[in-house]
Amino acid sequence: MKYFKKLEGSRIYLSPMNIEDAETYVKWLNDLRVSDGVGNSSWIISLQAEKEWINQNVNSYNFAIVLQESDTLIGNCGINNLHQISRHAEIGIFIGDEDNRSKGYGAEALRLLLGFCFDYLNLNNVMLKVFSFNERAINCYKKVGFKEVGRRRQSYYLRGKYYDDVYMDILREEWYQQYSRE
Repeated sequence: MKYFKKLEGSRIYLSPMNIEDAETYVKWLNDLRVSDGVGNSSWIISLQAEKEWINQNVNSYNFAIVLQESDTLIGNCGINNLHQISRHAEIGIFIGDEDNRSKGYGAEALRLLLGFCFDYLNLNNVMLKVFSFNERAINCYKKVGFKEVGRRRQSYYLRGKYYDDVYMDILREEWYQQYSRE
Protein backbone atom coordinates (compact mmCIF):
# COMPACT_ATOMS: atom_id res chain seq x y z
CA MET A 1 0.00 0.00 0.00
CA LYS A 2 1.45 3.37 -0.93
CA TYR A 3 -0.77 5.43 1.41
CA PHE A 4 -0.85 5.50 5.18
CA LYS A 5 -3.94 6.53 7.14
CA LYS A 6 -2.58 9.35 9.29
CA LEU A 7 -5.96 11.10 9.71
CA GLU A 8 -9.04 9.06 8.95
CA GLY A 9 -12.56 10.22 8.11
CA SER A 10 -15.65 8.38 6.96
CA ARG A 11 -15.05 8.67 3.19
CA ILE A 12 -11.49 9.95 2.90
CA TYR A 13 -8.23 9.85 4.81
CA LEU A 14 -5.13 12.02 4.85
CA SER A 15 -1.82 10.33 4.17
CA PRO A 16 1.76 11.55 3.95
CA MET A 17 2.50 12.49 0.35
CA ASN A 18 4.05 9.85 -1.88
CA ILE A 19 6.74 10.62 -4.47
CA GLU A 20 5.04 8.16 -6.83
CA ASP A 21 2.16 10.64 -7.13
CA ALA A 22 4.32 13.43 -8.56
CA GLU A 23 3.02 12.86 -12.09
CA THR A 24 -0.60 13.16 -10.93
CA TYR A 25 0.16 16.38 -9.08
CA VAL A 26 1.92 17.79 -12.16
CA LYS A 27 -1.12 16.97 -14.27
CA TRP A 28 -3.43 18.76 -11.81
CA LEU A 29 -1.17 21.75 -11.19
CA ASN A 30 -0.78 22.39 -14.91
CA ASP A 31 -4.57 22.23 -15.40
CA LEU A 32 -5.82 25.83 -15.46
CA ARG A 33 -9.09 24.77 -13.80
CA VAL A 34 -7.02 23.80 -10.75
CA SER A 35 -4.18 26.31 -10.92
CA ASP A 36 -6.48 29.33 -11.35
CA GLY A 37 -7.95 28.55 -7.93
CA VAL A 38 -4.64 28.01 -6.16
CA GLY A 39 -2.95 31.03 -7.71
CA ASN A 40 -0.16 29.46 -9.73
CA SER A 41 -1.54 29.50 -13.27
CA SER A 42 1.48 31.38 -14.58
CA TRP A 43 3.88 28.72 -13.31
CA ILE A 44 5.19 25.89 -15.45
CA ILE A 45 5.47 22.89 -13.14
CA SER A 46 7.66 20.05 -14.37
CA LEU A 47 7.77 16.50 -13.12
CA GLN A 48 11.31 17.01 -11.83
CA ALA A 49 10.35 20.18 -9.95
CA GLU A 50 7.35 18.47 -8.35
CA LYS A 51 9.45 15.50 -7.27
CA GLU A 52 11.97 17.88 -5.70
CA TRP A 53 9.17 19.77 -3.91
CA ILE A 54 7.70 16.53 -2.52
CA ASN A 55 11.14 15.36 -1.36
CA GLN A 56 11.85 18.70 0.32
CA ASN A 57 8.47 18.64 2.08
CA VAL A 58 8.37 14.97 3.04
CA ASN A 59 8.53 15.78 6.77
CA SER A 60 6.19 18.75 6.62
CA TYR A 61 2.46 18.90 7.22
CA ASN A 62 1.40 18.23 3.62
CA PHE A 63 -1.05 15.43 3.04
CA ALA A 64 -2.49 13.45 0.16
CA ILE A 65 -6.30 13.29 0.22
CA VAL A 66 -7.26 9.69 -0.51
CA LEU A 67 -10.62 7.97 -0.94
CA GLN A 68 -11.23 5.29 1.72
CA GLU A 69 -13.10 2.98 -0.63
CA SER A 70 -10.51 2.70 -3.39
CA ASP A 71 -7.24 4.21 -2.03
CA THR A 72 -7.44 6.73 -4.90
CA LEU A 73 -5.60 10.04 -4.64
CA ILE A 74 -8.02 12.95 -5.16
CA GLY A 75 -6.17 16.02 -3.87
CA ASN A 76 -3.81 17.61 -1.43
CA CYS A 77 -3.97 19.73 1.72
CA GLY A 78 -1.42 21.13 4.08
CA ILE A 79 -0.46 23.37 6.96
CA ASN A 80 1.95 26.22 6.23
CA ASN A 81 3.48 29.18 8.03
CA LEU A 82 3.14 27.41 11.37
CA HIS A 83 4.02 29.59 14.37
CA GLN A 84 4.10 27.47 17.53
CA ILE A 85 4.69 30.39 19.92
CA SER A 86 1.77 32.44 18.58
CA ARG A 87 -0.19 29.23 17.94
CA HIS A 88 -1.38 30.06 14.44
CA ALA A 89 -0.94 28.67 10.94
CA GLU A 90 -2.30 28.82 7.41
CA ILE A 91 -3.81 25.94 5.49
CA GLY A 92 -4.43 25.18 1.84
CA ILE A 93 -6.35 22.54 -0.05
CA PHE A 94 -7.28 21.47 -3.56
CA ILE A 95 -9.23 18.63 -5.11
CA GLY A 96 -7.62 17.66 -8.42
CA ASP A 97 -10.24 16.23 -10.75
CA GLU A 98 -13.54 17.99 -11.36
CA ASP A 99 -15.33 14.64 -10.87
CA ASN A 100 -14.38 14.70 -7.18
CA ARG A 101 -15.46 18.29 -6.47
CA SER A 102 -18.77 19.28 -4.84
CA LYS A 103 -19.05 15.90 -3.14
CA GLY A 104 -18.04 17.00 0.37
CA TYR A 105 -14.53 15.55 0.18
CA GLY A 106 -12.90 18.96 0.65
CA ALA A 107 -15.01 19.74 3.73
CA GLU A 108 -14.19 16.33 5.23
CA ALA A 109 -10.47 16.83 4.55
CA LEU A 110 -10.62 20.28 6.16
CA ARG A 111 -12.33 18.89 9.25
CA LEU A 112 -9.59 16.26 9.59
CA LEU A 113 -6.87 18.86 9.04
CA LEU A 114 -8.39 21.31 11.54
CA GLY A 115 -8.81 18.58 14.14
CA PHE A 116 -5.09 17.86 13.76
CA CYS A 117 -4.27 21.59 14.03
CA PHE A 118 -6.24 22.07 17.24
CA ASP A 119 -5.85 18.66 18.95
CA TYR A 120 -2.25 17.81 18.08
CA LEU A 121 -0.45 21.02 17.13
CA ASN A 122 -2.23 23.02 19.86
CA LEU A 123 -3.04 25.90 17.52
CA ASN A 124 -5.51 28.65 18.38
CA ASN A 125 -6.05 30.30 14.99
CA VAL A 126 -6.03 28.74 11.52
CA MET A 127 -6.29 30.97 8.48
CA LEU A 128 -6.63 30.49 4.74
CA LYS A 129 -6.76 32.66 1.65
CA VAL A 130 -9.16 32.18 -1.23
CA PHE A 131 -9.85 34.25 -4.34
CA SER A 132 -13.15 36.11 -4.48
CA PHE A 133 -14.29 34.36 -7.68
CA ASN A 134 -14.03 30.92 -6.04
CA GLU A 135 -17.51 30.82 -4.54
CA ARG A 136 -17.60 27.03 -4.33
CA ALA A 137 -14.50 27.05 -2.08
CA ILE A 138 -15.78 29.97 0.01
CA ASN A 139 -19.04 28.10 0.64
CA CYS A 140 -17.09 24.99 1.64
CA TYR A 141 -14.95 26.96 4.09
CA LYS A 142 -18.02 28.60 5.64
CA LYS A 143 -19.67 25.20 5.97
CA VAL A 144 -16.68 23.97 7.98
CA GLY A 145 -16.79 27.07 10.23
CA PHE A 146 -14.40 29.61 8.71
CA LYS A 147 -15.35 33.28 8.86
CA GLU A 148 -14.21 36.06 6.55
CA VAL A 149 -11.82 38.36 8.41
CA GLY A 150 -10.69 40.65 5.60
CA ARG A 151 -9.88 41.26 1.98
CA ARG A 152 -6.96 42.48 -0.01
CA ARG A 153 -8.70 44.27 -2.82
CA GLN A 154 -7.90 43.60 -6.48
CA SER A 155 -4.72 41.73 -5.64
CA TYR A 156 -5.05 38.71 -7.94
CA TYR A 157 -4.93 39.22 -11.70
CA LEU A 158 -6.40 36.51 -13.88
CA ARG A 159 -7.46 36.64 -17.52
CA GLY A 160 -7.86 40.40 -17.74
CA LYS A 161 -9.62 40.92 -14.40
CA TYR A 162 -8.61 41.67 -10.84
CA TYR A 163 -10.02 39.72 -7.91
CA ASP A 164 -9.82 40.14 -4.16
CA ASP A 165 -7.86 37.88 -1.83
CA VAL A 166 -10.40 36.80 0.79
CA TYR A 167 -8.90 35.95 4.18
CA MET A 168 -10.83 33.56 6.40
CA ASP A 169 -10.03 32.01 9.75
CA ILE A 170 -11.37 29.81 12.50
CA LEU A 171 -10.48 29.88 16.19
CA ARG A 172 -9.96 26.88 18.42
CA GLU A 173 -13.01 27.77 20.58
CA GLU A 174 -15.21 28.11 17.47
CA TRP A 175 -13.99 24.73 16.26
CA TYR A 176 -14.82 23.05 19.56
CA GLN A 177 -18.24 24.71 19.69
CA GLN A 178 -19.07 23.29 16.29
CA TYR A 179 -17.27 19.95 16.61
CA SER A 180 -17.21 18.96 20.27
CA ARG A 181 -14.29 16.87 21.44
CA GLU A 182 -14.76 13.14 21.60
